Amino acid sequence: MAEEEVKLFGTWASPFSRRIEVALKLKGVKYEYIEENLTNKSPALLNYNPVHKQIPVLVHNGKPVAESFVIMEYVDETWKHNPILPTDPYERAMARFWAKYIDDKLWPAAKKVVVTKGEEQKGVIDEIQQQMKILEGELKEKKFFGGESLGFLDIAANIIIWLVVAQEALGMDQILNEEKLPVLHGWLQRLLDDAVFKECVPPKERHLDFSKVKFGSSIASK
Repeated sequence: MAEEEVKLFGTWASPFSRRIEVALKLKGVKYEYIEENLTNKSPALLNYNPVHKQIPVLVHNGKPVAESFVIMEYVDETWKHNPILPTDPYERAMARFWAKYIDDKLWPAAKKVVVTKGEEQKGVIDEIQQQMKILEGELKEKKFFGGESLGFLDIAANIIIWLVVAQEALGMDQILNEEKLPVLHGWLQRLLDDAVFKECVPPKERHLDFSKVKFGSSIASK
């Protein structure tokens, strides 16, 4: 059987392309990673994703798949060992539901909190903590959202790490603290200790420097 060609177009600071890296590594799939410059996108990226012109894009044997959740499901269905989504139809639907909740609710608030100041920022922090409290209700006493091992929703929730790094870089009040969000706080520590997930987290100092430049300049221009 001929070796499969798998390429991932992404950028190191994006939680969305990092999601795909986690999924591929959990499956043990060998792939070529192609770092994109989002200010000067390559012709290959524009060719493979002409609709959104964004990363991540997975190219499997010449066929492109775009959008992080779509790619994650494609990976799970193509390489069936070590399933990422639950096998139970209801649990699978719930994983998709909460992943969409993260991208539709938590991610917009996370982007907003890093470009606000003062009372407005405090209001957004309160909003994020309420959203996280709702997520805690889904995690309950499980080790991971996926149970005993990483699953679809754990990978989707990786944006929380990007939020934690941004708050540290900007000297913001701690959003994910153990007192207010003990269940999610414990989950994050276990996530960062996971060997596969740890491989797909950007180096902290580089990530901090990136966040200071990107979000610090955003605040200064307001």
